[in-house]
Amino acid sequence: MANEGITIPSRVGQINSSGAVDALFLKKFAGEILTTFEENNVFKALHTIRTIESGKSAQFPVTGIASANYYTPGQNIADSGNSYLSDIKKNEKVITIDDVLLASSFLSSIDDVKNHYDIRSVYASELGKALAVRFDSAIAKVFIAAARSAATITGGKDGGVLDVSANVMGDISDSGDDSTNNDVTGAQMVAALFTAAQALDENDVPEDGRFCVLRPQEYYRLITGGSGALTIGSSAVNKDVGGVGSIASGSIPQVAGISIYKSTHLPSTDLSSTATGDGAASNDVFGGSGSGYNGNFTNSLGIVAHPSAVGTVKLLDLATESEYQMERQGTLFIAKYAMGHGVLRPECAIELQK
Repeated sequence: MANEGITIPSRVGQINSSGAVDALFLKKFAGEILTTFEENNVFKALHTIRTIESGKSAQFPVTGIASANYYTPGQNIADSGNSYLSDIKKNEKVITIDDVLLASSFLSSIDDVKNHYDIRSVYASELGKALAVRFDSAIAKVFIAAARSAATITGGKDGGVLDVSANVMGDISDSGDDSTNNDVTGAQMVAALFTAAQALDENDVPEDGRFCVLRPQEYYRLITGGSGALTIGSSAVNKDVGGVGSIASGSIPQVAGISIYKSTHLPSTDLSSTATGDGAASNDVFGGSGSGYNGNFTNSLGIVAHPSAVGTVKLLDLATESEYQMERQGTLFIAKYAMGHGVLRPECAIELQK
């Protein structure tokens, strides 16, 4: 018999039993990276994203509002001297694409063979997570920059900074160090969210889509009510005052009509002098500091905002590449994207500070 003693294996990595023996493995690896990236993102669905096919930047038009006046019979509406015509102010925001951001790893073939568990899935998860953290952290910083920015339209509304302890709105440039006052309670957080909701109302920000992202510490204080021990009377889940949420599951969906999220990607230190990392970004969101998305975040507790406050321009969506390198006897895996982030409407963002 011609094939006696020869066993033909069914290669699980081949497509239709032909071609490269690891083709399906590579696609699975790419899929795991994409899944991990999505799972670790908080801010992706909470801001405006625009995709461009080519170029280095994108323009976002920003318009003001019209006015209305009572009509006097006989007057010419088109006559500019009669004050019927609205001069709607216009401006634009330009967001530039940053350099390609990538995460990579090299897997030696011999290590892959010797290993007793699927190391590729671990590598995929970590690469996706690394990019998700950088993406989320950049967006969080831009929301804070929006809250500290002046109006885009002349005569429009600025962003806002809210002192949670005192429950008062402060100056948009407030970014000093008040690290001694760091023990805000759940009751203070609830009061601050209502103040933030009022500020957004006064800025004519749509109610639909409003959200708040907090650090885990402040998020759970909303549920416990205190700064440590459980205090149901001042908890945002107190059903006696119409609260929603669950102590059992440790979740709270809304306060003052604002959807509540938690994230470990919110900055909380002074990064204003950082010269690397986000400081190499093309967009200088804090204006003239030259530090890209970095600023002084010492007092930041979280943000309350609407998705129209911040935008992302996407040139290269999250993509993966993999290549077996014969000369190195291993596989190089790369996950990457090319995007840029910037402030669109400052009046739609409020920073919560301690």
